[in-house]
Amino acid sequence: MHRPTIKALATYLPPNKVTNFELAKSLDTSDEWIRSHTGIESRYWAIEGQQASDMAVEAVKKLFLHREAELEAIDAIIVATTTGDYPGFPSTACLVQAKLELPNVAAFDIAAGCSGFVYALEIARSFIDTGNYHSIVVLGAEKLSAITDFSDRSTAILFGDGCGALQLVSHGKGDIVDTVLHSEGHFASSLTVEPTKGKIVMDGRFVYNFAIRVIGETIDELLARNNLSLSEIDWIVPHQANNRIIEAAANRFKIAKEKFFVNIAQYANTSAASIPIALDEMVQKGLLKRGQLIITLGFGAGLTYGGNLIRW
Repeated sequence: MHRPTIKALATYLPPNKVTNFELAKSLDTSDEWIRSHTGIESRYWAIEGQQASDMAVEAVKKLFLHREAELEAIDAIIVATTTGDYPGFPSTACLVQAKLELPNVAAFDIAAGCSGFVYALEIARSFIDTGNYHSIVVLGAEKLSAITDFSDRSTAILFGDGCGALQLVSHGKGDIVDTVLHSEGHFASSLTVEPTKGKIVMDGRFVYNFAIRVIGETIDELLARNNLSLSEIDWIVPHQANNRIIEAAANRFKIAKEKFFVNIAQYANTSAASIPIALDEMVQKGLLKRGQLIITLGFGAGLTYGGNLIRW
C-alpha cells in the first residue's frame, strides 16, 4: 500500500521586504493601526519582472538542494495560486516544469484562493494513493502585490508575496491522515478580483465572520471523523489571513491560542503560500516532533475552506 508522506519543505521570499512604516508613506495608515487590526508588521513583494513561477522555481531549488537526482524523478507538479503568470493559461506549474528543465511530468494549477494548498495537498495524496505517482511537488505560489488595490487601505495592508513548497512521496509512515474540503459558492461575490481593474475587492466583515465560523467547523469535522479530541491535537496551522480572525476563532471555540501557529507578522497574507511557509518555519524552529498531530486550515475565495489532518 502506498502511504503518502511529507519528505521536505522549503520557502522562497522575494528580496523586497516592506515594513508597515514604509507602507504608511503612501497610505493613510500607521504601523500601530496595521499591527492592532491585523497583527502584520511586514511583508515581502516581488521585484519588477518577478512572477509567481519564478518564486516557485526558487522554492523548488531549495526543496531539492543537494538532491538533484530526486528532483529529476518527480512525477507531478501541482501549484496552488490565484496569481499565475498568465490569466487563465498556460498554467504556472507548466512554466515551473519548463524553467527547471524537468521531464514531461504532469503539471497543473489549483485555483481555490487561500484554501489552495489544502486542496492541492489532498489531490497529491490521492494521486500517490493510486500507485501511479511516487514523488509530487506541491507549491503555494502567490504574487498578490500584482492584484492589490493600493488605493484601498482596508486590503492594501494585508497581502504579501512568496512561495511555500512541499515534497510528498509514496513511502513512509503515512502523514496525511484525513482531509475535508468544502465550498460556499453562493458567497463568492464577497471576495473577488474585480474584472476591469484586476484588483482584489473584499467584503471584510463578511469574510471575517465566515473565516471564524469555518475554522471551528473544519476542526470539529476532522476531530469527529477521526474519533479525536482537541486535546490530542498538538498544533493547528491556519491560513495566515489576519491575527484577529485566529484570536476570535480561538475564543469562540474555546481553543488555547497557544495551539495555533501564527507567523503573519513577518509575511502578511500570502494566500495559498501561507500554510507551507508556516510549516517550513515550524520545521526550521524544531517545533514539529515525530508523531505529533497537526491540523492545517485553509479558508478564502470561492468561498472555499478545508483542512488536512497530518501525523508528523
